[in-house]
Amino acid sequence: MSGKPRRFGRGAVLTLLFGAVLATGAATGSWGDAAPAGQRKAQPSTRLADTDEIAKAIDDGKVGPEAAEELVSRSGDRWSAFYTAQEYEGFEQSLDGRYVGVGLWVRRKESGRIVVARVQKDSPAAGAGVRAGDQLQSIDGKEVTGRPVTEVVSRLRGSGAAGTAVRLVLRRGDRAWGADLRRALLPAETVTVQHLAHDVTVVKIDAFTKGVGRRVREAVRGSAGGVLLDLRGNSGGLVTEAVSVASAFLDGGLVATYDVHGKQRVLYADDGGDTETPLVVLVDGGTMSAAELLTGALQDRGRAVVVGTRTFGKGSVQMPSRLSDGSVAELTVGHYRLPAGRAVDGRGVEPDVAVAAGEDAEAEAREVLSGLGAPS
Repeated sequence: MSGKPRRFGRGAVLTLLFGAVLATGAATGSWGDAAPAGQRKAQPSTRLADTDEIAKAIDDGKVGPEAAEELVSRSGDRWSAFYTAQEYEGFEQSLDGRYVGVGLWVRRKESGRIVVARVQKDSPAAGAGVRAGDQLQSIDGKEVTGRPVTEVVSRLRGSGAAGTAVRLVLRRGDRAWGADLRRALLPAETVTVQHLAHDVTVVKIDAFTKGVGRRVREAVRGSAGGVLLDLRGNSGGLVTEAVSVASAFLDGGLVATYDVHGKQRVLYADDGGDTETPLVVLVDGGTMSAAELLTGALQDRGRAVVVGTRTFGKGSVQMPSRLSDGSVAELTVGHYRLPAGRAVDGRGVEPDVAVAAGEDAEAEAREVLSGLGAPS
């Protein structure tokens, strides 16, 4: 029986604005395709029209869960996704900053290979000797090469219960081996803070989970010497938290505009942020979505110097709809623009100071920060 799905309210839309791919990353510590934005193309406008029609059909109760899943898979939109009730519940819970998993961050390469981008300290994966750069070949006997990152993440999570077993097959160079792990409840560890001499603070944000804005504001308080905001590899997350971080460095004003079914909406920073402390934002091809929104807003508002390489170019808006069985379809319904009117989707954000391949991007960012008035 299909019943009419419940549409999420405006607050929830703002919270999950940039899609379940990002919620997935926050849920599992597994981040998606980090290829350079220049290799990505914006989706044709017909794709957006298709997903718009599918969203309306779901909202009108014309399709049930099975049909909705089929429509999402046939939409041709790489950012639209379908999740079971259990999967989506786990994703939402994880946005509180904890997740059940094995402690792997993964990305998909252009070849379709799934590669370990990072291994969490004291996690089951770390205990099994998994390292960044290892190729993940299968999970519980199912090949993952060529599969969407969201699907790989779902398999890593399993039922979402701590203590459940999972078998991974990995490859390092010419050696392939199996690792039998048990999932555990792990902290997301999305913000890392390093206080340097001369009141300089380096803040690394891996994802925008709940509370990130508050943690960043606390971390940079008293950092008169300058702040280096490292968003490399940040696939996004909660847009409300990205706006909260922007509010730490802006005194009100526009952060971004976005459209939903053609209707324009606006995101503003809170008043009272620090507009004087030197600020540098460090980005790369893995900086995505809400992280691009934050980067572009600070750049357009003249608040920060952006250093690194062009960001990924994911600026589409996904709207979640819940069906009768609790499953959720997230479909692209619009795109956002930065304060100067720039579109991000398929283009990314160009840095003010480009760092060539092989160069030390963080060292370059610190040098730029020093030039803004912060001692090196």
